[in-house]
Amino acid sequence: MTRLLSSEFFYNYRRNLPAMLGSMLLLFFALMALLGPSIVAQNPYDVSKLELMDSFKPPIWLEGGDSRYLLGTDGQGRDVLASIVYGARISAFIGLTAMAFSCLIGTTLGLLSGYYGGTVDNVIMRVADIQLSFPSMLIALFLMSAFGTGIVMVLIALTAVGWVVYARTVRGSTLSEIQKEYIQAARVAGLGNLQIIVRHVLPNVLTPLIVVSTIQVGTFILIEASLSFLGVGVPITEPSLGLLVKEGFDVLFSGIWWTSAFPGLFIMFLVFGINLFGDFLRDELNPRLR
Repeated sequence: MTRLLSSEFFYNYRRNLPAMLGSMLLLFFALMALLGPSIVAQNPYDVSKLELMDSFKPPIWLEGGDSRYLLGTDGQGRDVLASIVYGARISAFIGLTAMAFSCLIGTTLGLLSGYYGGTVDNVIMRVADIQLSFPSMLIALFLMSAFGTGIVMVLIALTAVGWVVYARTVRGSTLSEIQKEYIQAARVAGLGNLQIIVRHVLPNVLTPLIVVSTIQVGTFILIEASLSFLGVGVPITEPSLGLLVKEGFDVLFSGIWWTSAFPGLFIMFLVFGINLFGDFLRDELNPRLR
């Protein structure tokens, strides 16, 4: 810890206001998602605790607000703040899990493509080029529409659109690494291709992966929210932030703005914090990605 606090990285972090703001936002949202259910009084998805008579109560600072519901309630009497806390857990789980799967698949394919080259490289990169010619949202919509909804399908769709970024990033770094003398020395020493890839190439391509992974989490949260808003993402039994925005949007023009606005603001500030911190990591860990 002492070494980290005295490092150049931490020194630059303390002098970077956007990075500090982004990390504080992330810490706040992480604590809310982890500890929120033990703090909020209501489980918004336990029907035995819902009161329809409390539906569409405004936030506490507006006329008619109830001190029990800081951000108001929705049409089913659910506390909007409690719904955001529970929804954030689902959205964060999907974003982090999809990032992990995309990173695993994309890194593996990128290493193979960059190290072996030739036909392997051509096949993998041509598939990547074809996929990149279509918007990620369009591919995800097609997969969800064709194969059904649910958290598992959302993860599959996000992984299918996310692996390409990792594959291309790792391929570029691998092509640079295999030209260096230590790789040639490892080959002369008799190490096999798998040993060289795992022990020598992979550790040296982790830096850009950290940067890409940070930003991808925010991208996946946005895509999942969009899919759920369109009704092809997470089912209502497993609510996410996008689904909360959709439910509130149906009554938005009736003057009941809080049921949609607060979940939307939560998504905006969450992704904003991720991007701020991701930009800092990009500049510090891999200036070539600027």
